[in-house]
Amino acid sequence: MAGTTRSGPGAIRVRPGEIELNADRRDDERITLVIVNTGDRPVQIGSHLHLPDANPALDFDRDAARGFRLDIPSGTSQRFEPGASRRLDAVALRGLRLVPGIRIARTDEGELDGPHRP
Repeated sequence: MAGTTRSGPGAIRVRPGEIELNADRRDDERITLVIVNTGDRPVQIGSHLHLPDANPALDFDRDAARGFRLDIPSGTSQRFEPGASRRLDAVALRGLRLVPGIRIARTDEGELDGPHRP
């Protein structure tokens, strides 16, 4: 496995200091959730997943999480082992806070059902 270089192709150059994620978010655009994996397999939530659309094995207040995503760096995720629980911060999605098409199922009558019905 190649090491990290400080110069030349592939170099990683980092500016000194710290960056606060989502520093421009107001208090009403932030929530804290307790999420529990009630399933028998590990589950991950990616950085930009609309939280109510997360795996059904994860137990948390989906109504409160409508229009929110995890407050973690872009491209990362949080993993929940079976039975694991975590308290995590979330931030509001920008814009209309609508995320159509991720989890829509059909009812027994064949009608579309889900958080964002057409």
